[in-house]
Amino acid sequence: MSQIKVAIVPVTPFQQNCTILMCTATNRAAVVDPGGDVPLIRRAIDQIGAKVEKIFLTHGHADHAGGAAELREIFGAPIEGPHVGDKFLLDGLEAASSMFGFACRNVAPDRWLVEGDAVTFGEARLDVRFCPGHTPGSVVLINEPMQFCLVGDVLFEGSIGRTDLPGGDHAALLRSIENKLMTLNDNMTFISGHGPLSTIGAERAHNPFLQRQA
Repeated sequence: MSQIKVAIVPVTPFQQNCTILMCTATNRAAVVDPGGDVPLIRRAIDQIGAKVEKIFLTHGHADHAGGAAELREIFGAPIEGPHVGDKFLLDGLEAASSMFGFACRNVAPDRWLVEGDAVTFGEARLDVRFCPGHTPGSVVLINEPMQFCLVGDVLFEGSIGRTDLPGGDHAALLRSIENKLMTLNDNMTFISGHGPLSTIGAERAHNPFLQRQA
């Protein structure tokens, strides 16, 4: 079984958890949600000795996708994700730059993702689940062997993603969490787009937004 080394680099004024995943058998890596601060991301890549093979996007908001085009140019690595439902967000990143206070570039992924897809780097694999609600095209990436997943802004420790931005849908988000995340093992650790790590079991037991669903 391929082991995955994980490095988290908070980027942009929103302190978004850009995550570098490296297959320890090959040193091949994927960068998940490079929202900006590309020099910081490059430094972290160099520090762990990773060779960037792919770039994955969980959704199309600027703090997650704003640096993806630049990173693709630097490493020649294809961008995979999110779901095509977020195309309007990725097409509008540049226009959103002034609103968010950091430079963003529009980006077109090399591959859109759908429910049931898998993404790979080195000898590692992540399974894709489509989780609309925070945005229409949000996806989560799951590694069953190591019991961890990347959930973007779908779920947080003690909270859930906001749904008051364009394309947000509160009812859809709760359905996504219930049907796609709460079906995972209690021991599954998840990395959110912001803030600390948590587990599915902890959120099932204590997250106030999910308790209302019980």
